[in-house]
Amino acid sequence: MSENTDRYESAAARYFEAWNATEPEALRKAVAAAWTPDGGYTDPLADVRGHEGIAAVITAAHEQFPGFVFRPLGAVDGHHDTARFGWELVNEADGSAPVAGFDVVTLDAEGRIRQVLGFLDRVPAGA
Repeated sequence: MSENTDRYESAAARYFEAWNATEPEALRKAVAAAWTPDGGYTDPLADVRGHEGIAAVITAAHEQFPGFVFRPLGAVDGHHDTARFGWELVNEADGSAPVAGFDVVTLDAEGRIRQVLGFLDRVPAGA
């Protein structure tokens, strides 16, 4: 495994840690570990910058889908400070995954996320 592959996988792991943090203090710390202070998150439903905005988007997702966790789907791939990876939102009670997508992230020199561009591949009707 190359140094860059490790870097991309570490960034993705921190990203999922943030998305799965449910306690406010744990979420704050996880977002700060994963993103740069001016980092951004953009998907079809949100376009925010900064740790507070990112934490608010994550909190809203947990409120909309209580009892669900974000899990990686497939391998992390990357080059030139940019990585991509798939994910799914899994119901912990029954294992169903009604939401799935992939994200493209741009990293800084330390491996923290500067920007996320998220894409939704599977979304339940009415969500």
